[in-house]
Amino acid sequence: MITRSDAARAALGAAFILAGALHFVIPQRYVAIVPRYLPAPGMLVALSGAAEILGGLGLLLPRWRRAAGLGLLLLLASVLPANVEMLRQARAREVAAPFEAVLLLRLPFQAVLMWWVWRLSRPSAPRAC
Repeated sequence: MITRSDAARAALGAAFILAGALHFVIPQRYVAIVPRYLPAPGMLVALSGAAEILGGLGLLLPRWRRAAGLGLLLLLASVLPANVEMLRQARAREVAAPFEAVLLLRLPFQAVLMWWVWRLSRPSAPRAC
């Protein structure tokens, strides 16, 4: 029987796998938001994409779930500067207010996503959110 936690874990894992794959399909979109003070943007994009794919796969495999959760938590914390940079660039281009609002809301959503990863990567994850 598939539980709500299983379904939520599968959805979250698939989302990370898809997001990671996009780093390789459209890398220029990600390279553009790497803060200028960080070295080798292309390599960082490839590493973060690979980490998302591996983390997403790891969430689906009970043996690797805890390690994947820890790795994804570290990844989500480390990409926060790119999310801030995306907002900064959008403001510099004076994008439409609704688009800026979405980018602004994305920042606290990162914490929600981290909580979801933590919750679903525990050995016996309770009910899904």
